[in-house]
Amino acid sequence: MRTLCIDIGGTGIKAIVLDPKAKPISERVRAVTPQPATPAAVLRVISALVKQQPAFDRVSVGFPGVVRNGVTETAFNLHPRWVGVNLAKELQKRLHKPVRVCNDADVQGFGIIKARGEEMVITLGTGMGCALFVNGVLVPNIELAHHPFRKGKSYEELLGIHGLKKLGKKKWNKVLRKAIATMEHLFNFDHLFIGGGNAKKIDGALPPRCSIAPNIAGLLGGIKLWEQ
Repeated sequence: MRTLCIDIGGTGIKAIVLDPKAKPISERVRAVTPQPATPAAVLRVISALVKQQPAFDRVSVGFPGVVRNGVTETAFNLHPRWVGVNLAKELQKRLHKPVRVCNDADVQGFGIIKARGEEMVITLGTGMGCALFVNGVLVPNIELAHHPFRKGKSYEELLGIHGLKKLGKKKWNKVLRKAIATMEHLFNFDHLFIGGGNAKKIDGALPPRCSIAPNIAGLLGGIKLWEQ
C-alpha cells in the first residue's frame, strides 16, 4: 500500500508518497499556504501538489486544528470557513482514494514516539501544536496552544511565529524553557519531543527527557494513522 501523506500548515502545505515501511518513494513537494486560506483555496493547492506525486492507494492528512471523524472543528491559523468541513469526504471525492484526517501534531507524534510510557509532542511553527500519547495510544485533540500561559497570553501567542518575531530569538528561547517546565509539571511526561519548522530556532541544551524531532515526521506519521 502506498500512502500519500499531506501536511497542511498555516505557512506551507507539503506532500509525499511513502511505501508500507514509511520510506519515501517520491520527493517531498511543498507549496505556500494560500491567503486567505479558505477550504476551496487550500484544496486547490493540494490538488496541484498531488499531480506532482506518483500513484498511491490511500491518503493521510495532518490538519492544524481539532478534527473529529474527518470533520475540521477549529482552524485558528487558516480561515473560519474551515469549521464544520468534512475534509476527509472532500478529499476522497477529489482523489478517489480512502482518506484519514487527524490533527497535525497528532500525526507528527505518530512519526516520532517510541510507544513507551507517557510521551508528549509539541510543534513550533506558524502556531503551536500539541499531542499526547500513553504507551503509544493517542489522547486526541489536546489543544494546549490556546490555553493561558503567562501574562495573559496563550502558549501559541508566545511560542508561535508571531511570538518569535515579537520576542526575538533569545527571549523566545527563554519563554520556551518556562513553557517546558510548566508542561512537565502539568503532564509529568516521560519524554517531550519538539518538532515543527521553528524547532531549528532552539539554542542550547534542552532539559532532561526532551529532544528535537525531525520535521519530516509530520509526513512520516501518516502511515501510523492507518494502523490506529
